[in-house]
Amino acid sequence: MIVDLPNTTTSKVAKKVMNLREAGGVVALSRVLTLVVVTRAGFEEEAIAAANLASREHPCRIVVVVEGNPGSPTELGAQIRVGGDAGASEVIVLHAAGELATANESLVNALLLPDAPIVAWWPHGMPHSASETAIGKIAHRRITDSSTAEEPQKALFALAESYAAGDTDLAWTRLTLWRAQLAAVLDQLDPSQLTAATVKGAASNPSVVLLAAWLTLRLDIPVTIAASVRGTGVRSVRFSRADGDVVLTRPHDDVAELYQPGQPVQRVSLPRRNTSSCLAEELRRLDPDEVLGEVLQQGLAQTNLRSVTASER
Repeated sequence: MIVDLPNTTTSKVAKKVMNLREAGGVVALSRVLTLVVVTRAGFEEEAIAAANLASREHPCRIVVVVEGNPGSPTELGAQIRVGGDAGASEVIVLHAAGELATANESLVNALLLPDAPIVAWWPHGMPHSASETAIGKIAHRRITDSSTAEEPQKALFALAESYAAGDTDLAWTRLTLWRAQLAAVLDQLDPSQLTAATVKGAASNPSVVLLAAWLTLRLDIPVTIAASVRGTGVRSVRFSRADGDVVLTRPHDDVAELYQPGQPVQRVSLPRRNTSSCLAEELRRLDPDEVLGEVLQQGLAQTNLRSVTASER
């Protein structure tokens, strides 16, 4: 069910939500957090769809703030979605304009669940410093997505400069399966025999850069980015050794192949991850991601970001 509340206030919205919950007989529904989504007009449905799917694993109240034009007359319109239109809980969409155009604590305060953690998510575009924004200051976790920025690599470095405990980025979350598989591969190798590593993928893709930074930090060997078609993610990782290279490559969307000298090719599951699965993973933990902090603040600075093409190798 969808209820529209034009030209309203957040207190009226909160009362209406309570009335709908009582009428629907779901007062006892347990919700584990409040997810505040800050987005722009035209992108809200995509974000709501991903949040709804994630809420089936983590029942939560979803508050979507659609930032409008600061130059327009001050106005707040709301839409409440419950039942089949709202995943495992309820969705409150706020269309703000004028003095309310920028998301702030006063705009969402009446809609936050009492005594529940707050997670802020910017699905489209990144604030310069998430932890210093009005919403970021009240959030326990702050989720950004540098891949949606106009200049993803620049956004990644901005995140490194402003990083605070509780920050995370979906470009890093998309690497979870890659990092798990590579860790398993490295457990079978002698680190002293590794001479270099090569990450193949689009040099503009922040996930490619973060994976190279992670390997640089953990292995302390030269790591090169081999540029592939723009818009692609990580394609392969090669570990160079005197006894023969070890390569983990993903020629298809869901299955990767592991090549090791003297061994048959191994096929491993390595599916591409959509936004909802990455968001669900981030909602599982509310403690700071210390590994990402180290990669951003230490590994990124040590990484050679000059990418090469096949003709230069």
